[in-house]
Amino acid sequence: MNLTSLIVPTYTQMLKALSGWLTKAQTQLPKADAEALLSARLAPDMFPLSTQIRFVCVQVKEAVCRLSGEPLPESLNALLDEGRNAGERPGSIQDAQARINEAIALLDGLSADALDAHTDDTIAHELPNGMIFDLTAEQYARDWTLGQFYFHIMSAYAILRSNKVELGKADYIPHMIAYLRPETMPEG
Repeated sequence: MNLTSLIVPTYTQMLKALSGWLTKAQTQLPKADAEALLSARLAPDMFPLSTQIRFVCVQVKEAVCRLSGEPLPESLNALLDEGRNAGERPGSIQDAQARINEAIALLDGLSADALDAHTDDTIAHELPNGMIFDLTAEQYARDWTLGQFYFHIMSAYAILRSNKVELGKADYIPHMIAYLRPETMPEG
């Protein structure tokens, strides 16, 4: 399996699931309550839902750049700053859906081997606190970007669940229905 065939479908499936969770929140709750979810947090020292969504999209864009050997665009820093400040300016669910759709469009526009040409390059991944990790493309994909992506996806899921949005396992993995043997589908 190459990195493109691992990262692109994984990110696309989960971004679509995240979009579906937001749509469920909008259908299950009054408009003001659904929009208020963007400021909801799991704990006082954690980022709100609006930041979790932005950081999911950051992981997508950053991974595409790093794994394709492209420099990080200034728009990525803008999205990071937007996420860091989302507690004060959470935006709307429509804004969040637009960010998700932008990330999906980026993934959809990639060639079948877009993230595989620079697998021998070292990725110097610097954190805001100045720490730098030197990683191969495989290490970056496995040990950083997938983990960070799922951390923010799960935080978003948990925030929504903890705020009474009715979500379950089927909402988390709707892409699995494509693999289901029809005769094994439970009745009712």
